Amino acid sequence: MIHRHTIDTLGQLEALYGSPGEASLKKVADHLHPHYQAMIAASPFAVLATSNEHVLDTSPRGDAPGFVAVQDDRTLLLPDRRGNQRIDSLRNIVADPRVALLFLIPGVGETLRVKGRARISIEPDLLARFAVDDKPPQCVIVIAVEAVYFQCARAIQRSKLWAPVAADAPRTVPTAGAILAALSAGTFDGDTYDRELPQRQKNTLY
Repeated sequence: MIHRHTIDTLGQLEALYGSPGEASLKKVADHLHPHYQAMIAASPFAVLATSNEHVLDTSPRGDAPGFVAVQDDRTLLLPDRRGNQRIDSLRNIVADPRVALLFLIPGVGETLRVKGRARISIEPDLLARFAVDDKPPQCVIVIAVEAVYFQCARAIQRSKLWAPVAADAPRTVPTAGAILAALSAGTFDGDTYDRELPQRQKNTLY
């Protein structure tokens, strides 16, 4: 089927958007400039993008600000904390080392985009460096940085992501237990899952 309103060539795409502005080109670095290091140190949350031959994946990563450590101006260290044990991101890195990170900073409109190549390390001293409450991460993702640049604030401004939310605001999305019960056609006990989840997360945070 031919979709006459579909953009399917680079020429069409570039004609639609035109050339990027000067600032969009000058902000790109092939290393972690001190200003970019400051943004990483202030960020408590990042999204990790990975891929392999068949699938793409994004995974949320978060901890205290600076949880992604700057080893040097071309290397980042990302500890892999406890999660759902699906290890989708890690499987992808084994197959294809290309990764990307998007760092968010509460209250700041600009985000930071990092592209590079990753490897998975279980070097004992490195694991010990990132231990919390004497609990080391299961591995550390070592990222060789290839490109870094900030993203302008428009997306954050449009979304009002950092706008205050009232403590008593009603929940408008289904709970994790409700989703599991629905997807399992009722064979999964969603109510019990929701009831036990807060304590389970507290006990297994690290």
